[in-house]
Formats: sequence, C-alpha cells, structure tokens
Amino acid sequence: MRIHHVKDVQFCTKCSISNQRPSSVVEYGNKAKKSTIFFDDKGVCSACRYHEIKYNEIQWLDREKELVSLLDKHRSNDGSYDVIVPSSGGKDSLYVAHILKYKFGMNPLTVTWAPHAYTDIGYLNFQKNVDSGFDNVLITPNRRVHRKLTQLAFKNLLHPFQPFMIGQKNVAPRVALEKNVKLIMYGESPIEGGTPLDINSPIMPIDFFSKPKSEMESVFISGVHCKDLQKYNINKQDLISYMPVVSEDIKDRGIEVHYMSYYKLWIPQENYYYAVDNCGFRPNYSRSEGTYSKYISLDDKIDGFHFYTLYIKYGLGRCSYEAAQEVRNGHITRDEAVVLIRKYDGEFPEKYFQFFLEYIDISKEDFFRIIDEGRSPHLWDFSDGKFMLKHKIT
Repeated sequence: MRIHHVKDVQFCTKCSISNQRPSSVVEYGNKAKKSTIFFDDKGVCSACRYHEIKYNEIQWLDREKELVSLLDKHRSNDGSYDVIVPSSGGKDSLYVAHILKYKFGMNPLTVTWAPHAYTDIGYLNFQKNVDSGFDNVLITPNRRVHRKLTQLAFKNLLHPFQPFMIGQKNVAPRVALEKNVKLIMYGESPIEGGTPLDINSPIMPIDFFSKPKSEMESVFISGVHCKDLQKYNINKQDLISYMPVVSEDIKDRGIEVHYMSYYKLWIPQENYYYAVDNCGFRPNYSRSEGTYSKYISLDDKIDGFHFYTLYIKYGLGRCSYEAAQEVRNGHITRDEAVVLIRKYDGEFPEKYFQFFLEYIDISKEDFFRIIDEGRSPHLWDFSDGKFMLKHKIT
C-alpha cells in the first residue's frame, strides 16, 4: 500500500481542512496522489481563496448568460435528450437536473451508477429523482465483480470506494457516447474543494474520465493491473464499466463535459433546500456516522467506510470535509467547525460494519489489521493500547 503524504501537517486558518487532503480525482494508477490543496503564506487554503473570488468577484449574471448560450447550442428540437446529468438522487444532482429542465427548458437524461447497497433513505431519494419528472438510466454493475474489486481496493489501497468512484465517473461519458448526446453537466467542480483548476473554465479536463487508446493497457483498478485481474476470475468483458472511455472518441463526437458550479453560485445547503422544495428530497432520520449532517451522501451502506478510511490515511474524516465547506459558505464559524470535528471526526461506522465485512468477504481481525497498516507514522501515535492522532485542529 503506497500512500503519498505531505509530511508537515498544516490546518487552514480560515476553514477546517488540512494540507493532507488527497486528490479528489480518481486515478487509474496503483498509488494515491499527493495533496491537491495548497496554502499561501498566510496559512489560507486554496479552497478558501477560491471562495473569496466566488463570492466577491465572479459576475454570476454573466455566467448564467454563458450557460444559456451553451444550452442553446445543444438544445434539441425533436424531443431527444440534449444533456446528461450524472445523478445519484442526491440533493446536488437533483438541483442540476431540475433547473436544466424546468428553468432552462432542456431535456435531461439522468444517469445513475448504482451504489454498492442502497440505504432505505437513499433508495427513497433515488425514486424521488424519477418522480420529479426525469427519465433515468440506472447502471448496476456485476455484483460478483464489484464486490471483489471493492475487496481488493480495501486490501491494496485502503480505498474501498475506488471501484465505485471509477464506475461513477465513467458512466455519463459512456452513456453520452451510446445515446449520441453531446453535453454532460456535472454539479460541483473540484475547485470548490481546493483542487487547482482554471477558475475561468467550466470544462472538466478530459483526462479526468478518459485515456488515449494507446494507454488503455496501462490501467490499474483496485491496485491491480487490469490484465492481472484474471487471476481473480475477472476478465476483460467484466471490466467494461470500469475502464476509462477513449479520449479520441470523446473528441471525435464533440462531447463537452461541464460543471454547473461554474455557471451558478454553488452552495450545497441551498441545493438541499431547493431539492426538498422542488423534488421531495428527504434528509436522513438521524445524523450520518462520522459527522453532524443528515443530508449529504446518504445512499450507500458503505459510504461510512469510504470516509473512515480517509480518516485513517489522511487524518481527515467526514466531518472535516463537511465542516470546511460550511465554513467557506458562511453557515458556521471556524470555532464551531473545530468543536464539531473534535466530537465527530473519525467516529467508527458501526451501523453497517457487519454488512461491510460480509460484502467484501473479510474477517473482523483482517479488517482492523489492514486499517492499522494504513496509518501513516507522521499522523498517528500508538500508546496505552490505542492509536491517537498526533495533530488535531485547534
């Protein structure tokens, strides 16, 4: 398991994120990338600096005019689909699909990469998506293959969500090629979280979801070269949904992949209120394990293990991420974020623990052995029979 870290831990002086934050872009390699958030000489992270620009400098009325021009370019006249919206049924994708159809007059097709196992509230909100007036394509991967890839990703990368995230980012471009739809509209750009992208471009870099045909043989999934997955009874046909689309095909078809957060002021909490009012979106009945919220990432029973393994590898749990964006968007103060993080970050996802063990066919003992092997010495101390973070936010 090879994980690259920035060794000197630093917390943003404006929000709650640290410089340990890993790349938000899923790679097809066999190791994790270094942090993709940067701090200036005042100790302020790149995400906070972007939010200053977002709230104080961007002319959002002009950006909406750009959006209308883009949509007019792709608008269908024959009733066919003219935009694809990747959608889990969560608040953000509901917001995107709904305004595209009911404010801007587009005919979106929502496309869903199924979670490992729906929670009750997740499946309810997925149905609310369809009930809100959208056609939907649900892609459910081969469960035998998906479970094995998830197991390998946990064992090799301490990243049980990697196969899901790979399929999720590929599904919309793949359907766009099949349906001959030339516009894909995602919600939030990684720039919102600090990833260094061009703030004046609405377009997703093509290498986020595709590779040149000549590089297809170099793909790793779950820390294993795709050819070597045969030893696990996973052949080339089983991997179609996990392989990147061919970049030459995307370019030849003229497919454009955009972020709505470039065109519309992106505030996750406001998206939630919009989805509740217009699409019947429901929050969870209780807060999610590892954080204080009830309306973010609700659909998958193993969501909690994605965030828990992030905490183990990088010292940043679910609460750190959610509190950071709410500080940036002015919903809570940094002092409030610190209190919440110290209370909830790293909370063990007990509710679906037995399900997760059975899902990836692993023993409890092996689970905790792999977890402890993933702890970086620069982040964790072991004393009195337990691990403790060396660096806590203050």
